[in-house]
Amino acid sequence: MTDLKFHELTIDKGVARINLNRPKHNVFNIEMMEELTAMLAELADNADLKCVVIGAVGASWCAGVEVSDHKPELAPDMIRVFDALLKGIHALPVPSVAAVNGACLGGGMEVAIACDLVVASKASVFGQPEIKLGFLPPYAAVRLPHLVGPSKAIEICTTGRRYSAQAMYDMGLIADLFEAEGFEDSLAKLIKEFQHCSPLIIRLNKQAVTMHVGMDINSAMDSVGDLFLNKLMKTADTLEGIKSFEEKRRAEWKNQ
Repeated sequence: MTDLKFHELTIDKGVARINLNRPKHNVFNIEMMEELTAMLAELADNADLKCVVIGAVGASWCAGVEVSDHKPELAPDMIRVFDALLKGIHALPVPSVAAVNGACLGGGMEVAIACDLVVASKASVFGQPEIKLGFLPPYAAVRLPHLVGPSKAIEICTTGRRYSAQAMYDMGLIADLFEAEGFEDSLAKLIKEFQHCSPLIIRLNKQAVTMHVGMDINSAMDSVGDLFLNKLMKTADTLEGIKSFEEKRRAEWKNQ
């Protein structure tokens, strides 16, 4: 991977940890979004990957997208690049985790909610303040109704209000809420849960969820049954999981 200008990246035991790093509030510009999108595309091709965690350096996780990039002559390019980033997150075959410890606002919140899971410290704040500058948050308008329902989505988008992490947790937007002082330790425990599992079986589990969203129940059950019997049960790692349980030992995954 080429030298990174706006991010830090480490990969350990199948987990890629990306930190946004553009002082002082990790505000996205076009170049930063393009760098992150390229990084995600490269990680998506890593067959040994188990999870992607997006964190940040500094007091803010991400305070949005540069206001100057919203000018009429720049907006088409900005939207194109921003949409490519969001689609790149959705295209990851493994779970994506937004690890938020700080302010998560505007386009930053949109990137966070594009991830499969949002975990946050109790000190974090969230919001879509675009309306206060005469804008709307395009992705949040599409994504939020699925996460918190249409009523709350409209409230978030039309008030520009800032919400505590606890409020977002109560809405169901945040999967896990951590103490600010123990944030990294709590995040490390979550990461270990992914690291204990087979990369292949993680992918199949995510696929089993994502491919059936919105499908009618009968079709979904038939489809997931086919995935279970004709793909999962033919993997070496599923057989190893059964064998390791019977032999009372830790599984040795082959990623096959």
